[in-house]
Amino acid sequence: MAVLEKIKKREKRHRRVRRKVAGNAERPRLCVFKSLNHIYAQVIDDQQGITLLSASTLSPELKGFQGTKTDKAREVGKILGTKAKEQGVNLIVFDRGGCLYHGRVKALAEGARESGLQF
Repeated sequence: MAVLEKIKKREKRHRRVRRKVAGNAERPRLCVFKSLNHIYAQVIDDQQGITLLSASTLSPELKGFQGTKTDKAREVGKILGTKAKEQGVNLIVFDRGGCLYHGRVKALAEGARESGLQF
């Protein structure tokens, strides 16, 4: 029962954040989802309703990467930032997905900033 309450609280926080955060063609939304073992990130244009690009700890680029989950999250951010730069995306809006901005979510954001994304 406690796990379901935790999930419901995260979803409630995510809905609250999504009321204020929306991506468009000039400034798409970087959406983060973390599970127990992995972290997933997508760059989304909400006006058209399409995902421009995505990366996760399951991506082929991270196949042999060794490190903690936080280290992997930072690498996911770097990979996502590199892909975004290739597609010409420089500015984004960060959507933390109802999670607190610390730990793996913060590491992903810092990795994206290191690769040149601005938000």
